[in-house]
Amino acid sequence: MLDKFMCFSRVLIFALVAISFTGITSSMVFTADNASVKSMPNELLTIKLQQHTPYLQFDGQIEAIKAATVSAQTAGRILKLNYDVNDTVPAGAALLEITSKEQGAGLAAAEAELAQAQARNVEAQAQFKRYQELFPKGAISKGAMDEATANSASSLQAVSAANAKLIQAKETLNYTTVNAPFSGRVTERFVEQGETVTVGQALYAGYSTDNMRAIFQLPQQYRTLIDTNSAIDIEFASGMRINSTDINPYVFLQNTSQSFQVRINLPQTDIAISPGEWVKVLIADTAVNQIIIPSSAVFQRGDYTAVFRQHENKLVQTQVRLRQIDNEHFVVEAGLMEGDEIIVHAADYLLNSPKVGG
Repeated sequence: MLDKFMCFSRVLIFALVAISFTGITSSMVFTADNASVKSMPNELLTIKLQQHTPYLQFDGQIEAIKAATVSAQTAGRILKLNYDVNDTVPAGAALLEITSKEQGAGLAAAEAELAQAQARNVEAQAQFKRYQELFPKGAISKGAMDEATANSASSLQAVSAANAKLIQAKETLNYTTVNAPFSGRVTERFVEQGETVTVGQALYAGYSTDNMRAIFQLPQQYRTLIDTNSAIDIEFASGMRINSTDINPYVFLQNTSQSFQVRINLPQTDIAISPGEWVKVLIADTAVNQIIIPSSAVFQRGDYTAVFRQHENKLVQTQVRLRQIDNEHFVVEAGLMEGDEIIVHAADYLLNSPKVGG
């Protein structure tokens, strides 16, 4: 009997301890849940239609307004190349140098020819002046006077011709140093040092970094938007935007795409812009009434996008289709109606809520 009583007492003690532990645990969980409910964010936003100007988006590409290929204007062998591809070049800088012995000899010959023509002209003009004084006195014949007059005129023309050859020779000598037509960046180099070039051969290609524009194709149905918009936004891959008012749409359609090409000259900016870069062209459309919500109200998980909507005194997840306006706002294209109420801070609600209705 004593053994049975002791065994019963042990069982009773273990049962009381278990009941006490269970009660303590339940009390702790209940307290934690109450704390979560009390701190749960419940700020609601009533959905209203707002006037919003949507933007049509087109793919555009950057190109240089000023670009050129520099060619040789005289023949010779390349002595020195001063710049390579991707180098920046100031306006007027010497890109390369060509041998100048032949051109220098041509210049010396032109200078000598000019000096000879000038000497003959001095003699012809002096003779013509003397004959003008003697002819009225009958000291010389009419034929001699005519010959002196012709020599005077032809010697003047010879000086002019020799002077023109000298200018040409100087220019040819100058062509042995090829200068940059404008400041910019080198995109191609077609020759190597020591190579012999001929007149018209391509040497360098480059573009001006100061003058850029965006070009894009505009479908026919949106042609009137160009006329009604005085400014267009250009958005770069970095997210930066430039606003331009210098818009030049073509008045004729492109045959292949049946669309209008539009050129947008960009203003000077600190943003690094490169030809060939793809950009987004944003054109303001007609203002409409739309539902706009803050980005903080949106809950996203993968491709699933929702908000927490008040429905019959409880919050339920409501899937929505959105279009982003900027980093702070979305346009609701489907899923909400005017008058609906949604949680403003979806992330805080998820973190603090013990259970979300669905």
